[in-house]
Amino acid sequence: MKTKLLNALMVLSLLFVQNSGFSQAPTLGTSANFVLFSSAGAVTNTGISHLTGNVGTNSGSSTGFGNVDGVMHDGDGTSAQCAADLLIAYNELKSAIPNFFPAPLLGNGQILTAGTYSIASVATLNLDLTLDAKGDSNAVFIFQINGAFATTANSEIKLLNGAQACNVFWKIEGLVSMATGTIMKGTVIANNAAIVMNTGVSLEGRALSTTGSIDVDGVLSFTPIGCGSPVLNGPVAPALNSTECYGLFSSNGSVTNSGVSSVRGDIGTNVGLTTGFDALYVKGEIHPEPDTSTAQAAADLTGVYNYLNVLPFDIELLYPAQFGNDLVLTPHTYLLNAATVFTGTVYLNAQENADAVFVIQIKGALSTSTYAKVILINGAQAKNVYWKVEGAVLISDYSEFKGTIVANNGAIDLTTGVALDGRAFTTAGGLNTSAVAVVMPAGCPTMGTNSFNEVQKVNIYPNPFHFLSLNNE
Repeated sequence: MKTKLLNALMVLSLLFVQNSGFSQAPTLGTSANFVLFSSAGAVTNTGISHLTGNVGTNSGSSTGFGNVDGVMHDGDGTSAQCAADLLIAYNELKSAIPNFFPAPLLGNGQILTAGTYSIASVATLNLDLTLDAKGDSNAVFIFQINGAFATTANSEIKLLNGAQACNVFWKIEGLVSMATGTIMKGTVIANNAAIVMNTGVSLEGRALSTTGSIDVDGVLSFTPIGCGSPVLNGPVAPALNSTECYGLFSSNGSVTNSGVSSVRGDIGTNVGLTTGFDALYVKGEIHPEPDTSTAQAAADLTGVYNYLNVLPFDIELLYPAQFGNDLVLTPHTYLLNAATVFTGTVYLNAQENADAVFVIQIKGALSTSTYAKVILINGAQAKNVYWKVEGAVLISDYSEFKGTIVANNGAIDLTTGVALDGRAFTTAGGLNTSAVAVVMPAGCPTMGTNSFNEVQKVNIYPNPFHFLSLNNE
């Protein structure tokens, strides 16, 4: 009897030891939606930073930011709620019972398993620190640092065996300073102190302060996904109807080509003539003059435009003249409230949701630099991307563009070497191409599979914008 009792006690003690490593994630509330936030302090950016998530302060101002894939909130109802929720999360992290008491120098190849780690002084991250979930995607890592926290240049938090950035938390009682090139993971909460993120820092998580400024300089930072975060689907796509079978179309204006252009999809106009296209390089029907097909397409294009025009936007990109510059967008409806200049690259990140839809509404003309690129990552598809433009569209030489362009009362020019994986439509205006490649996305019932003159979709994994599995190696 005594032996059985001892064995039972031993089993219970082993279970207790195993479970003692488990930690409970705090309740973030609305603070989960912010990538940068201070309850009381200025939030400042210098350089070109790429941010996904809301940015703001409840007492102070946010300055120096370009286009952010999120909403700016300074001193409003949302920031007030975030400040309240952040205090709750901080107190929960503070009251977590620690399991481990590591030395103040973290990293140098160290591997840690799930649990709550308490350091009674200032702490430093040097070189690599690996967080190993041992196959448990719900494993939580909490670091309680009772002093300032700094990282050395090019230090890195690595996630292993199912560990997720959404389950990593840093509660710091002092200044947080991330040196150039640091790759950080998790939600960082500084209490009564500032957070400084230097050039080239990458943070998959959040930088939040209860009282203190936040200063970033040319960083990449994005709220983590997983741990119950909502799947972003974007808006419902418009019904293209007969326009789905067109690659190039104008409801009212000539459609002309010079040079050798390859097009997958029908080509035509409902008012004017279609000229300059060689049938040898067109997989689809060329409509040289208006006919019943173009009349139906014109009617359907009106419906597509009207739908996109009244679609409520989720995020306003505040600097239309600075569009591009490696901006990363997630599935939403975006508004640019003026003529837009697209320079460099825009990444459309579907977050592994192949059905995710992107709508970009531009209240003005759209022009691109030469060699501008729209790059689809993490499952994004050209068939799910829509650009609604109020005015003329100029896609400049050798640009790679993705999605269906719907210009209202403006001409469209696709110049030499442009590769359009999508469609170009205008409600009224000429449509001119010059030695381009246009691939209408699959979907037209009369066209079969999308195999003619395929424009290569770019998948850049691994890369800094792969928000799901880059660091779960």
